[in-house]
Amino acid sequence: MYFGADYHPEHWVHPYAGTPEEPESRWKRDIELMLDAGINVVRMGEFAWGICEPQEGQFDFGWLRRIMDLLAGAGIKVVLGTPTAAPPLWLTRKHPAILPLDERGLPWSDGTRLACCLNSDLYWDYSKKIVRAMAEALGQHPQLIAWQLHNNVGIHSTMPCFNEETKRDWHAWLQAKYETVDRLNALMGLRFWGQVVHDWSQVPMPMTAPAPHNPALLMDWKRFCSDTIVAFIRMQADLLHELTPDIPVTANLGVFGHQVDLFDLAGVLDFASLNSDATIQSRPAVNACEVDFLRSLKKTGSRTPTGAEGFWVIEQRAGNVNWQEVNSLLRPGVVRLFTYQVLSRGSDGILYFFWRQPRIGQEKFYGGILTHKGLGENRVYEEVCEIGEEVRRLAPALQGTKVVAEACIIFSHENDWSLSLPRQPNSNFKLRDHVQLFHSALHDRNIAVDFARPTDDLSRYKLAFAPSLSLMSGAEADALKIYVQNGGTLVGTCNSGLVDEHHIATDGGFPHDLTDLFGLEVTEFDPIPPEQENHLALKGPFQGTHLHRARMWCDLITPAGCQILATYTQDFYAGRPAITMNQFGLGKAIYLGTISDQPFYNDLVTWLRTFCALHTLLKVPDAIEVSMREKPGVRIFFLLNHQSTPVRITFYKPMHDFLTERTFSGNYDLPPHGVLVLDEEVREKPAAPPVVAAVTASEAKPVA
Repeated sequence: MYFGADYHPEHWVHPYAGTPEEPESRWKRDIELMLDAGINVVRMGEFAWGICEPQEGQFDFGWLRRIMDLLAGAGIKVVLGTPTAAPPLWLTRKHPAILPLDERGLPWSDGTRLACCLNSDLYWDYSKKIVRAMAEALGQHPQLIAWQLHNNVGIHSTMPCFNEETKRDWHAWLQAKYETVDRLNALMGLRFWGQVVHDWSQVPMPMTAPAPHNPALLMDWKRFCSDTIVAFIRMQADLLHELTPDIPVTANLGVFGHQVDLFDLAGVLDFASLNSDATIQSRPAVNACEVDFLRSLKKTGSRTPTGAEGFWVIEQRAGNVNWQEVNSLLRPGVVRLFTYQVLSRGSDGILYFFWRQPRIGQEKFYGGILTHKGLGENRVYEEVCEIGEEVRRLAPALQGTKVVAEACIIFSHENDWSLSLPRQPNSNFKLRDHVQLFHSALHDRNIAVDFARPTDDLSRYKLAFAPSLSLMSGAEADALKIYVQNGGTLVGTCNSGLVDEHHIATDGGFPHDLTDLFGLEVTEFDPIPPEQENHLALKGPFQGTHLHRARMWCDLITPAGCQILATYTQDFYAGRPAITMNQFGLGKAIYLGTISDQPFYNDLVTWLRTFCALHTLLKVPDAIEVSMREKPGVRIFFLLNHQSTPVRITFYKPMHDFLTERTFSGNYDLPPHGVLVLDEEVREKPAAPPVVAAVTASEAKPVA
């Protein structure tokens, strides 16, 4: 397992460190501190284009080779970042057409990262040159184990640009998709407002206009922008696979709400890597959701530096960020807790951002492992040293293990983009929040969950949730039917099947192409403002713990053979179905015609866990997060306490803890932010561990 940091040696030369006589002398001390912390890998170089090529065609990779040689002496491996996310000033001054134009046609300024248009042929050419030069200079270095391509792909507003070369590529993309102008006019619905075109060159880019652009055009624009990003990353991946075929490539990715289809992007990478913004303000389920999503991008066929399948977290926050309104410190133990959360959910590599807080630049007060002083005497460094020793001991046990999920959440980037367009039925609806309601319920009941596209093979899952697939193609609808037909249980929701992939509303009833699957038709839907609500009257096999609200959206359902599980209690549709279940082939299709609060989804998942015979990991207090990694004959459980108070766990059979090499039985109070990594193989005589004298956070429940 790789355990490391994001290192920027270019920050730590004279006058910021070192001496005039030995400007790079600080590097040796950094390496000594890394070894003491158990670090065995660093990422470098992702923003160093202007240093590696200070003038056009004059390359200087000597400093990177020198630090890689020093790291080799310590046995520390290297991930090199291709520096194409930060074009040098000489390039943008010589070729200002590289700079992106915004939606008003105004150029973004240079002098910062991401000042580039990815449709620029010139930018592609210069990017190929720097990537090739870096690979030829450093690609055979024995410390190199992976490439990171570009940086923060698809998460900044500069990614869509409106340059002339973008227009050229846009029109070519449309022509390849539609083949004829008549077909484009028909499928985009350009007769609306009379905006028909007669030549490809007439199709506008969605720049600032007096009124909203046609949503079908906006959807194609988002697809085109995503394809542009994927093509740029594929170019680099293909080049590096040619020059360094044994070195895998990755990219550091954020999840949700971004401008690239991450499933498509992951397809051109050897393994995916996450930028984790876990902070003390985040709920554990939110962080877990992002890790689960990233893990799901390449379920098979990945190739990490160890040669095994899996994913990395290549930027894990070691301290506070610098982009919130208030950037609070992470409390003691939280870095360790978040580290074990990502390890528990399948990561085989984790690197902290930053190694040391920089003294210069825009991120000088971003938290790092080391503070500005760099002495290695600070709290976070000591915590990372503790983690490094634990990971060293734990790594052999985790080798070859993975997370196996019986449930999934179905997610489509195209649907996400569609729901972000203007003129929505309810502007308060956010798909990310809707998804989180389901994931939080699964997380809090310690049920492992993957994410999947609608057209993925869903047969491995007993239970699938499909929150608000508002935009859905016929092929996606067919895939969901096949899943249920063959015995799966599908939970669909309101705001589903409103438009097809061309953003054309159905004339066959909502949800389009799925009325037979759910045994109903949504004849109307009622978006509800935040200050109003309805309520649910549950009936049949699904019973809640208390009265649940119906909020934000209420579908008016006409049953067509389905079983009614709940009705509305208010308004003119009081007594009408709100939740239904339908037998379809060998499986069940459940439909939630409204949105509720978190307790409703907790009750729903509790019922479905029994209904679908989902495997229960361990019986623990509700406050404890449990995850499991497994391989044939091995099951390793992670127990995490996200509370600021101890939580009592009762062990009714002996469990071995890898972190302390102890065997636990009886009662144990897991400390605040505490972690256990357990298996059922007893390695010593069972002994009751010491009990922390504290008020427990919840009632004791057995571990079984």
